[in-house]
Amino acid sequence: MALQIFAYILHKDGAVDDTALEMVAAAGKLDPAASLTAIVVGSKTDAVCNSLTSSYKEVWKIDNDALSYPNSEVIRGLLALVIPKGSVLLIAHEHFGMDLAPGLSVKLDGTYLPDAVAFDGIEGGKLKAVRQEFGGQVSAHVVCDISGGAVITIRAGAFRAAEAANAGGAVVDKTADALAGGLPGGARRFVEIVTAEVGDVDITKSEILVSVGRGICEQENIEIIRELAKAVGGDVSCSRPIVDAKWLEKSRQVGTSGQTVKPKVYMALGISGSFQHLGGIKGSPFMIAVNKNPKAPIFQVADIGVVEDLLEFVPMLTEKINELK
Repeated sequence: MALQIFAYILHKDGAVDDTALEMVAAAGKLDPAASLTAIVVGSKTDAVCNSLTSSYKEVWKIDNDALSYPNSEVIRGLLALVIPKGSVLLIAHEHFGMDLAPGLSVKLDGTYLPDAVAFDGIEGGKLKAVRQEFGGQVSAHVVCDISGGAVITIRAGAFRAAEAANAGGAVVDKTADALAGGLPGGARRFVEIVTAEVGDVDITKSEILVSVGRGICEQENIEIIRELAKAVGGDVSCSRPIVDAKWLEKSRQVGTSGQTVKPKVYMALGISGSFQHLGGIKGSPFMIAVNKNPKAPIFQVADIGVVEDLLEFVPMLTEKINELK
C-alpha cells in the first residue's frame, strides 16, 4: 500500500521556499507511488497555496492572522489535529524544521528521522535511509520503522529539485479542522524580526559568489580568493568559521546563521558542506566545490567537484581565467 506523504512548506513574504520542490523529489525517492500533499500554515497564504498546485495534487491550507509568524509550539498542535496517524511528514532540515519536527513526531506517535540525505527503499514497513553525522564527515545508514508514521527532516540540497509540473492540484482549506479547539497556547511570543546587517557588498543580490571556508588556513590567503572573485566577476562570501576568526565581516557569511543567497553560480572553496551552510543557499545554483577531502559532504550537492588543495588550485584557476579573458 502506497504511503500518504505530507510536505510542510516554508514560505516568506508570499514566496515559496526552494525546498518545496526538493520535497517533491524526496517523496518520489521515498515512495514513487505515494500520495503527496503540501501543507501551508500562515496568514494570507492564498498566493503561496496557488503557486504550489502545479507541483502538488493537493495543498492543505491553515490560515489565520495569528499565524503570520511561524511559532512551532502553536503549529505543532495544529498539525497534530489534521495529519492522519500513520502518515509521513517531510520538513526541511533548517532551524524551524529542527524545532518543529521532534515534538511533532511525539504528538503523532511516529518515528523521528532527522537530516536525511538519501533513501534506499522500504521493506516490511522499514525505511532504509542515509543521514550524516559529525558535521557531515560520517554517512550513517539507518533502518527505521515507519509503519506507524514518521516525521523526517530533509537536508537542503540533498534531493535535486524536480521541475515544476502541471499537477493540476487543488487547495483544501483545513483551517476549521485545525482550529476546532481554538488556537493552541505556547510559552513563546513573537517580539520582532532583526534584519541582518548589510556590508559594503550585499551578497544576497550577487549572481556569482566565490565562497571560502576553513580550508583557506590563514587570513592572508584570502587574497587569492579575492583575485579569483575579481577574475570571474563575482563577490567574496564565506562560511561561519571565517567570520568567527574575524577574517571577514558577518555580512559575507552564508548559512542559517548568516545570509540566505540565491546566486546563479556558487564556488565553495575549502568548505566541507554542513547543513548549516547549505541551508543558506537557495535557487539550486551551478555549484563548483574544491576540497582536498574526497569525502567532504559538499561533493554530494556540487555540479563539479575538484579534489585538490585550494591554495594550489585557486591561483592556477585564476591565471587560466585571466588568460582566456
